[in-house]
Amino acid sequence: MRSLFPLVVAFSLLCLAGPAVAQPVGQFPFALTREGQMLGDVEGEVAFFKGLAYAAPPVGALRWRPPQATVESSEMRTAYDYGAPCLQPSRRDASEDCLTLNVFRPFGVDGPLPVMVFIHDGGFVSGTANDPLFDGAKLAQAGLIVVTVNYRLGALGWLTHPALSEGGSGNYGLMDQIAALHWVHDNIAAFGGDPDNVTLFGSGAGATSIALLMLCDEARGLFQKAILQSVPGRVRLRSRQEAEAAGLQFVATLSQADPRTIAPAGLLAAEQKLLAKSPHGFAPAIDGVHVTEDIATGFTAGHESRIALIIGCNDDETDFDSEPDIARELASSGITIDELRKLYPDVAKASVVKASDLAARFYTDKVFAEPARLLARLHAARGMPVFRYRFAYVPEARRANPEGGHGRELQFIFGVEGVPGAGIFSRHDREVASRMRAYWINFAKNGDPNGPDLPHWDATAGGDRLLLMTNERIASGDDPLAERFDRLAR
Repeated sequence: MRSLFPLVVAFSLLCLAGPAVAQPVGQFPFALTREGQMLGDVEGEVAFFKGLAYAAPPVGALRWRPPQATVESSEMRTAYDYGAPCLQPSRRDASEDCLTLNVFRPFGVDGPLPVMVFIHDGGFVSGTANDPLFDGAKLAQAGLIVVTVNYRLGALGWLTHPALSEGGSGNYGLMDQIAALHWVHDNIAAFGGDPDNVTLFGSGAGATSIALLMLCDEARGLFQKAILQSVPGRVRLRSRQEAEAAGLQFVATLSQADPRTIAPAGLLAAEQKLLAKSPHGFAPAIDGVHVTEDIATGFTAGHESRIALIIGCNDDETDFDSEPDIARELASSGITIDELRKLYPDVAKASVVKASDLAARFYTDKVFAEPARLLARLHAARGMPVFRYRFAYVPEARRANPEGGHGRELQFIFGVEGVPGAGIFSRHDREVASRMRAYWINFAKNGDPNGPDLPHWDATAGGDRLLLMTNERIASGDDPLAERFDRLAR
């Protein structure tokens, strides 16, 4: 049983020191925030605080409304356990009351420390910051504060409807992320963090969210650096009119006149039917308030925040669900198999060539790799430090059957093993993971990923320089796929 007596004594001393405002954590995992006095736990060298509410529960009358502030309190609360994942069809433990975040920090280390805030993937309809894969302990051990954020998903996060959406916006998930960033700015000093040295990082939908936050006036100044992993940078967002039309159709399928009174089970059932027909039916849309333009359009116009940036993708961005997207991308591009063979002669020369292999390679390049180069070039043209990468490393145990690679880099960054979604690393896998994690950590600390005992990573500087991580080596150089990307861009 955990002994609380020494912690209670330490807490009493902190209370005598002054009011419940942001203070260094000190020897024990306490934090005094607006929401109350938080008692965390310690495992090894890392203290953690889980399930911290950054906004009021968005339930009842607050469903489909911007996140509201939590109630101030002087109570002492334990923060040992994760909060519920946000409502989604695939999880029975999910709940509407889910606007929580988790904080990991090195135990017994004085601040102020750099802060990394992670936005999870899941196509805007699934996922959770509570996933064991996203345990922030390894990153925190390097002298960082790590924050992982839950935000509303699916219909609850991205439904635009003229009778429900205040100000015409249905981007509630993005509003949640902005509220979480405000919470970090106001409270992270209580955990030993530096509110003026915050780095956002995320993959897929998380990276898309971060790119939109870089273009959002309401998020200005809330973070100083960003890492965009596998961002579909040329994705076309729905217009407000398109989003409202889809929202009207969705609400028409619900059984009750007031959608705010329908039970979560009924809402999820309707959501599943829509997702079966349209897998991307719930996602950010242009609302004229929080999202005013597509990502590529905004970067082309120079509207993004002037901050240091890491951007890149994996060599294979397919996953178990990618086939409909691949088929849709091929159809919209009008490219033939013969043209794909010319575009990918290395694949075409293989002894057994599958059309699906060519299509998957095209999908990765068209949706992720070439757009990453575009955003890197545009941002570097503003005079900002930009570091581009491509992650082509496959764990040694998976090389005989390398399944889809979307999100593969996450295990290397978080360094977690033996949990769902994360295999057991070999010694060489761990060496690669340690180096990749070191790049991310150095960047979060000072805006430059380079450091001792690491292969030098050249800034993009408007050209085609990038860090290429393969099974054989990690090295910075000119992008060998530059000519192919030129053709794709045309």
